[in-house]
This record gives sequence, C-alpha cells and structure tokens, in this order.
Amino acid sequence: MLRLSENKPPDFPEINQIKAYEKSKLPDWLRAFRMLLLVTLCVFLIFMFLPWTQNVRANGNLTTLDPGHRPQSIHSTISGRIEQWYIREGQAVQKGDTIVRLSEVKTDYFDPRLVERMGNQVDAKEGAIASYNLKADALQNQIAAMEMELENKIGQIRNKIVQARLKIASDSVKIIQASIDLQVANRQLDGAQNLFNKGIKSLTDLEEKRLKVQETRAKMVAAENQLETGKRELSIYQTELSLVRNETANKIAKAKSERFSTLSDRYDAEATVSKLEIERSNYSRRSDFYYITAPQDGFIVKAAKPGVGEIIKEGEAIVSIQPAGYELAVEMYVKPLDVPLLSTGTKVRFLFDGWPAFFFSGWPGVSTGTFGGKIVAIDRNISANGKFRVLVAPDPEDSHPWPTALLPGGGANGIALLNNVPLWYELWRLLNGFPPDLYKNNEIPEKKK
Repeated sequence: MLRLSENKPPDFPEINQIKAYEKSKLPDWLRAFRMLLLVTLCVFLIFMFLPWTQNVRANGNLTTLDPGHRPQSIHSTISGRIEQWYIREGQAVQKGDTIVRLSEVKTDYFDPRLVERMGNQVDAKEGAIASYNLKADALQNQIAAMEMELENKIGQIRNKIVQARLKIASDSVKIIQASIDLQVANRQLDGAQNLFNKGIKSLTDLEEKRLKVQETRAKMVAAENQLETGKRELSIYQTELSLVRNETANKIAKAKSERFSTLSDRYDAEATVSKLEIERSNYSRRSDFYYITAPQDGFIVKAAKPGVGEIIKEGEAIVSIQPAGYELAVEMYVKPLDVPLLSTGTKVRFLFDGWPAFFFSGWPGVSTGTFGGKIVAIDRNISANGKFRVLVAPDPEDSHPWPTALLPGGGANGIALLNNVPLWYELWRLLNGFPPDLYKNNEIPEKKK
C-alpha cells in the first residue's frame, strides 16, 4: 500500500450502527411477501406441467334416443266437431285408449244409412254386370250362328256353281253335237238336191231333208241358248256368293260391334263397382275415425283444441303426447371447427340443468355431479343455427347412471373429452387460437398365423 499521506484513516463503525442502513433495511412483511411470490412462482411453474384434458364444450337439451319416443302430436284424420273428452292433461294413457270423440260436420256424410245405400248401389251395378255378361254371351252365340249359316250358304252356292259349270259343259257338248248334226243334215240335203235334180229322189224326200236341216238348226240354237242361260246362272251364283259373304260379314261385324259395346259397358260397370266399393269402404272406415285413440303408451301433455264444440280441420293437431318408456339422449350443437375432432364413441361428460355439479374443465377425474355419455350419431348436414347436431346416449360403462328425474326438453352442458396435454401447452394453444389436438390409436393388427 502506498503511503502518500501521514494521516491515518478513521475507524469505521459497524454497519448496524449506521443510521442510513437502519432506514433502508426491508421490513419483515416485505420479505415475507417476496418469499410468497417466489413460492407462488414455483407452484405456478409446477402447475404448468400438470396434465390437462382437452375438451370441446357445447350446449344441448335432452331428447329421446328413439325418434318414436319423442313428443308428438295426435292429428285428426277427418274434419269434425269435438263432442266429448275422455282424458285430462297430464293423464297417463295406454295404447288404444280413447282420447276424444268427434261428430260429422260435412253434409255428404250425414246419412246414417250411407254405407247401406252405397252397398245397394254396388249390388245394382253387379246385377248390371251380370246382364252385360249374358248379352255378350248371346251376341257371341249369334255371331257363331251367323258364321255357321254363312258357311252353309257358301256351300250351297258353291254346289250350285258346280252344277252350273257342269250344265255349261253339257250344253257345250250339245252345241257340238248339234253342229255335227247340222253339218250331216246339210250334206244329206245337198245329196238329196243332186239326186232330185237327176230325178232319182222325189220331192218328198227332198222336203224331208230340208225339214231335217231346219230341225237340226233349231236344236243347235236351243243348245246355244241353254249354254248362255247356264253362263248367266253361273254369273248369278258367283254374284250371290259375294253378296251372301258381304251381307253376312256386315251382320257379323254389327254383332261384334254390339258385343264390344256391351263388353265396354260391362267394364265401365266393373270400374264403377270398384269405385263404389272403395267409397263404401271409405265410408265404413270413416266411422272409425270419430274416436281418436292413443297410438302408444304415454302422457297427455297439452290439448291443442280444448273445450267441446270446437271444429277440427282435417289433419289438424288435437293433443300432444309424450310416449312412456323412453330412453334419454342429448342432442348438442357443435361448431363446424370442432366437428372433425368428434367421432362415434367419443366420451362426453354432462352437467344437467337443476342437478348440482362441480366440474373442472381440465381435470374431469376430480369433478363431481357429472354424468357420462357416448356419441352415437353426428349429422352429415349443418343445422339452421350454423352448427352440427350431435346425438349422445348414456355411457353404459359409466359408474353413475343418469338421474331418473330428467325429462325430455331439459338443458344440458356437454363436454367432449379429447387428448391429455400439459397445462402450459393448453394455455399456449388458447393464446394462439389453435384447435385441440386429437390423437388416434392406430394399432397394427397382428398377422394371422
């Protein structure tokens, strides 16, 4: 140490004796707060590495798993006036129980003997069908008789034609014979004339030869006339054959036309009978609709048309019924962003309205008052509210069954459980707006030996 001065440094007091130190010293409570902050930071850091269960939350309401068990309205099949109620709102009914009795309001159905009178019309039309059948059969027999008569007439006329042709052939032979006789008579006359000129034959012999020639010529003319007559008869028979065919064909065609007209009338009558039978069946069945019955076991919820004397239109709702023996389910609506994360069989926890529960979003294992479910269906089309409907049924593997006091229509808050991640990762994901992670166990099946 350099000794530049003869002066000695003064003696410093202890630090506890310095007044500035006493004034700047931290108080005890501040040291305790600093220690608390340090402990809190350590706890927070430890807390950040705790496992966190990612989830998708969605609101929904209770419904039934079977569509046939959901609340439904009972409609009137016919128009009518309410005459008597047999139930009260909230009353339990069984399938087939009468709910209300209606009376007729249309004038077309006021006749109490409407079904009977319709049956009489059906019987009358069936009698007309029988008459049409008999008439058609008679016309068919008439057609068959005319066809047989035509065949007989044609046979007779053809025989006459054959006879006429034979006669023509015979007359032709007679003409040839007469021609030969005339030639012989002429030669004999010429010979007699020569002999008479020579004085060998007498005049009497000559006149006999001349008379013979005249007779032979007359026979030839008669034979020619008979031949012409036979040809005319043949032509007449051929014409008669055509006339008989045409006349009989016209008669047969007319009979067939009448028969077809009769069959057409019969078919019209059969169609009318079918229509009348349908109307009679409808009238008979309509009387069954005067009494409206319960389609299944359930509870009457609300009467849409209370009172007596109300007019019910065709197809209008009368009462609402909640079927009994239903199996509850929850339909919740999920955002399109979260739908790809869900699939059939995904586990869901529910908080039901009116049912106390303590739920920790990231630690479902330490939650209480929640109930398990399993996704059974996801709609393939988006709903009107811009979300996808997901149907969740009770989880049979869950140890806490759903409360029996739950009713369809109640509210439910669903939490679909996804992957387990550290808490710091979940906070980082939320700050960056990333979707939850979804990991599937893609196990490779063992090869069969």
